[in-house]
Amino acid sequence: MRAEISFGKSLIGILFVGLAATGCTTTPKPATTAAKTKLQPTKVAFNYTAKDRDCLKRAMYFESRHSDEDGYLAVGTVVMNRLTSGAYPPSICGVVAQERQFAPGVMTREVKSQAEPELATAADAILLKGARHPAVKDAMFFHTDGLKFPYDNMHYVTVAGGNAFYEKRDSNGMLETPPPLPSYEVAMNYVPGESMLPPQFDALIPSAVPVPLPAPDPMATASTAPMRITAPVTPPEPSIAPEPGMPVAIPTPRPAYDSVMLRGAIPANGG
Repeated sequence: MRAEISFGKSLIGILFVGLAATGCTTTPKPATTAAKTKLQPTKVAFNYTAKDRDCLKRAMYFESRHSDEDGYLAVGTVVMNRLTSGAYPPSICGVVAQERQFAPGVMTREVKSQAEPELATAADAILLKGARHPAVKDAMFFHTDGLKFPYDNMHYVTVAGGNAFYEKRDSNGMLETPPPLPSYEVAMNYVPGESMLPPQFDALIPSAVPVPLPAPDPMATASTAPMRITAPVTPPEPSIAPEPGMPVAIPTPRPAYDSVMLRGAIPANGG
């Protein structure tokens, strides 16, 4: 009897060890993991027209001293930095035509045809491919290279196309202007038609047939409503109309700004 019990215990022990061994060699099933969703960055869309593209090319051409594609791209980056910062006009032409910001005559002077291929390449790279000059970073200001100014907030980042580019930073190293959007967050949307330029800048955009604006009437009543001249003003009686063929006096253009001004600089707080 004891032998049978002992044999039974041995048999149970063998079965137990076998089951334990089987459990140890069983390959565990991999834990299911949640699928990772790749989030696409949200883009902010800005509209531009053929006239805006021309304004961008003009800024790059005249501000970089007709230099090269590197100089063009650096100035173009400043224009785009201003456009996307929210602190400047909401269109490319509005940024370029803003008073006392870019080179005198930037909107009216002639662009040499020899420069058109490189200008077009640089402009399309910025507008269509989101290209930026990597060394310009968040800079929205520049001046002619070699000049010195006594301001502490000018944080220089690079030199390109004969210009020194800088960011305005306070004593703690923080930007004094709203930072621009990185290029990967910007979508440029081409729309046909005229530029979305504020009315006060319209006169600065070159047209096919320039028309001299008449002098304001000192006796007219001031009005706060915007006014756009669509037809020649008929002189009131008893003024005498000019004889046919009589030359019309054209106002003398305003003098150019000082050649050492900080191009693209905000007048307040220096620099």
